[in-house]
Amino acid sequence: MKLFSKSFLLVMAMLLIGEASIRIFWSRNMSGRFEYGYNLTSGFEEEKDGTVNLVRAGGRRFHPQSFKMPKPEGVFRVFVIGDSVPRGPSRKEAYAHQLEKILKQKGIRAEVLNLAVPGYGARRSQIVLKQALRYQPDLIIKHINCSNEYEDEREYRRAQDFQSWHPKNWLMKSVLLARLYEAQTEKIFWQLLPAKVRLQTGVQDADAEIAASQNDEKIKQWRDFVTAKTLEDARFIREAGVSGIFISQARSRNMAGGGYDLDDQGLDALQESLARKGMQTLSIKELFAQETDFKKHFADSSHLHPSGHQKIAEALADKVNALIIRNAARTPVQPVR
Repeated sequence: MKLFSKSFLLVMAMLLIGEASIRIFWSRNMSGRFEYGYNLTSGFEEEKDGTVNLVRAGGRRFHPQSFKMPKPEGVFRVFVIGDSVPRGPSRKEAYAHQLEKILKQKGIRAEVLNLAVPGYGARRSQIVLKQALRYQPDLIIKHINCSNEYEDEREYRRAQDFQSWHPKNWLMKSVLLARLYEAQTEKIFWQLLPAKVRLQTGVQDADAEIAASQNDEKIKQWRDFVTAKTLEDARFIREAGVSGIFISQARSRNMAGGGYDLDDQGLDALQESLARKGMQTLSIKELFAQETDFKKHFADSSHLHPSGHQKIAEALADKVNALIIRNAARTPVQPVR
């Protein structure tokens, strides 16, 4: 009896070909793929000519953009960091792009890069911030929110599982097998499975997230964590000699007597602490406080229509212009008067 059958050898050959193909032809897409945003350089593709491309890789769905290193003389470089809210309905409709247009209309040679990634909480946004500080920004705009900490915790656990060299994870060192396992975890082709199989798989991730979001103790823990990470962000920005503007997110909600109001989730309380660290702040709650028609600007309770992004961009432009004037003694960038 042969040790290995022909069918076994055929399957092994197919697996090896698949593994080699992924590593050779899809290496860029798989770079940092199983670190879920916890890889420092994922999505930042540096070329030999100094061009840095922002790409969708390693759990970072950046809008495709590029910039030059070292920074061209006279350019005012801004990075916007956050989650799906600052990412916007599209790159050109998001407030980062709108801000760049306004600054250029004022005669400022500005480039505003949108580094926001859907689902990113305080932990993963800070990793993006640390990498962005390497690329000579003049200003960091950090959009802070409390709604993505569940995703950050979940993806951190997944990243740790794939990095572990415990014998149970040895097969996951194969990129092909890891991707197949990930597809099962993410419920890809989930609806094609029999209902009985789906029911036996255990608690749905969505159910677990809803349960966590209704746990007052967990909510407080996340808010405290976001506060601590945000103050760390401010320290990193200040130590890098860069200016910072922090935008505190607010959610629209129905009022008992009809109409809408905005809930800042306690984030506005951070503003005083951030100011002591030399940071500027912008409150979404205060910015939209006088609005009577929230549906005009809010696509849902958190995300914004292009008009909402435009309103934020205009408020930011005033702060940026004042910042440039104040720093005129130590920067070659000058607004056109």
